Amino acid sequence: MEIRLNKYLSEAGVCSRREADRLISQGRVTVDGLQPVMGQKVSPGQRVEVDGTPVEAQEPPVLLLVNKPVGVVCTTARFKDEKNIVDMVAYPRRVYPIGRLDKDSEGLILMTNQGELVNKILRRGNAHEKEYLVRINKEVTPGFLEAMRCGVPILDTVTAPCRAEKTGPREFRIILTQGLNRQIRRMCEYLGCRVTALKRVRVMGFTLDGIPSGGYREAGPEEIRELKQWLAASSDRPFREQREQGETDGK
Repeated sequence: MEIRLNKYLSEAGVCSRREADRLISQGRVTVDGLQPVMGQKVSPGQRVEVDGTPVEAQEPPVLLLVNKPVGVVCTTARFKDEKNIVDMVAYPRRVYPIGRLDKDSEGLILMTNQGELVNKILRRGNAHEKEYLVRINKEVTPGFLEAMRCGVPILDTVTAPCRAEKTGPREFRIILTQGLNRQIRRMCEYLGCRVTALKRVRVMGFTLDGIPSGGYREAGPEEIRELKQWLAASSDRPFREQREQGETDGK
């Protein structure tokens, strides 16, 4: 059965569909030795290559939980004097990050070889929880927390309601279901303060527990299966709650 080339590359674990379109437009993809056109379909048995490397059939799914240090960029591209997360992890198979965590932040980011998994997680309708520990340069006041919870005008919109609680004189915990560019930093700047440290400690049901800075662990087959089930269901319940409920039901 024929499928679109960008979907083929995504399902083979090369990259997301959007990234596949970029590779095709840059002339880095060939089909049977020829340059394809955008939207082209491929059939089983055709030889697809990216940068001269054959693309094999879909590999077993890989999902990594990575503890990104400050200073590492979440991209597959390589820039002078910058260390990207792919090179840092140095995983023996091709993997790429799901979403981003800015260079000045640290903490949990997921990486995978499954393009469709990336597409489903990043799809806006599948809003999922991301939990952060934040330190700012001023005291965390009740008014500040209430403003963060209710929504802050940034980037020509107002941020969605979220949960936030004080954890120290200048520290707080925040749980978002959005992923706007540098969202927490922009929210704090609007409210007259500056982020001095930001760490993501949870994405859905996955946490940093036991993962050292710069290290990673592989998600087990059961964790991947549960994640895919949650995405397929498009449930409004956080993934962590589904896992906890499943564990309770199983006792």
